[in-house]
Amino acid sequence: MGLLEWLPFYRNKSPASSLEFDIDDLFIDFQKAYLKTLAIDKSAEFVARIFSKAEFLFLKNGEVSDNSWSYLLNVKPNKDDVAARFWQKVIYRLIVHNEVLLVLSDDNQLLIADSYTRREYALYDDVFESVVVKDYQFKRSFKREDVIFIEYNNQRLTGYLNQLSEDYQTLYDRLVEAIARNNQIRGTLKIKGASQFANDYMEKLKSYSERLFNAFKHKSIAIVPMIDQVEYSEFTNKLSGSSVSVEDLKKLKYQFEDDVADLIGIPSVMLHGEIAGIEEARKSFTIDCLKPLTKKVSDELTVGLIDEREYKNGLRLEIIKVVDRDILDLSSNIDKIVSSGAFFVNEVRREVGYTPIKDGNVIIRTKNYEVASNQNEKGEINVSNTD
Repeated sequence: MGLLEWLPFYRNKSPASSLEFDIDDLFIDFQKAYLKTLAIDKSAEFVARIFSKAEFLFLKNGEVSDNSWSYLLNVKPNKDDVAARFWQKVIYRLIVHNEVLLVLSDDNQLLIADSYTRREYALYDDVFESVVVKDYQFKRSFKREDVIFIEYNNQRLTGYLNQLSEDYQTLYDRLVEAIARNNQIRGTLKIKGASQFANDYMEKLKSYSERLFNAFKHKSIAIVPMIDQVEYSEFTNKLSGSSVSVEDLKKLKYQFEDDVADLIGIPSVMLHGEIAGIEEARKSFTIDCLKPLTKKVSDELTVGLIDEREYKNGLRLEIIKVVDRDILDLSSNIDKIVSSGAFFVNEVRREVGYTPIKDGNVIIRTKNYEVASNQNEKGEINVSNTD
């Protein structure tokens, strides 16, 4: 198509302003996709760092029991990771990918699968095939009962991540379009007195414009003769900067961070390090995020590491020290709970994140607490000396 045939378009719309609009849109699309990614990464890392402090206990009838899994879970899961770094990776992947697969290698290393194929069955164990860890692919498949497979099941976050994928696809499409337009030659030909020219002379001008365009298109150095009646103007690469301000990007960044934090259950006060309302925010974070997450991990580990016979014989798995609690601030409440005899000592210790102790499965009650059935007919308390 000849360059003259584009003249009506360029009379109505400036090529430079059109390209400027495309670049601004492209910049905004990129910033949105990038800021969403940062927001997801920030929230996932926030939760993962807190969970990395977890300790895993095996209890037999309420007392700490030695177990071959204790070293893998609490010290060194594999040759490349210590426990804290390993569990931080597990929780991060669980939140971002909505699931995580852990497999045990033949040399007893607990590994995080980078990719796998899951075959689901209604009446039989699901099977995991093509399991890849880093650059190694297992040749064998794994049954569901032989792995630890944790699912996050946060559908709202999954929808947000799917939208992020669409944002990146939009960004890619616009980037390709912008690159194509950026490499285009844009120009106009202004013909003086065009209405007075005969048809044969207009054909010559059209032929001249074709040669002019081809010279610019195919030659790295193009020198062309100019004639008095024709004036050529080029708009290529005449771009201006984006109109998006730093403050706008900062507000957009905070908006995305707050959106993702709300989907995961993190109060924005904690995420941004604010002081006001931090205590209530911590309680909310513990109830809405940490406890459900810890329960998911605990249930999956229990199913994968403790068989039915061991469970019936009193073997349990507990996760402690995920939530930091100041026992000095809780000392008054601890004293009331223990001295009232409402709970075993070890139950209270586990609740505040400490391991059970020997002979801690006892009830302690002060002398001023008595059972209501000890009243006599006059309503007086019969106090018996049990010392």
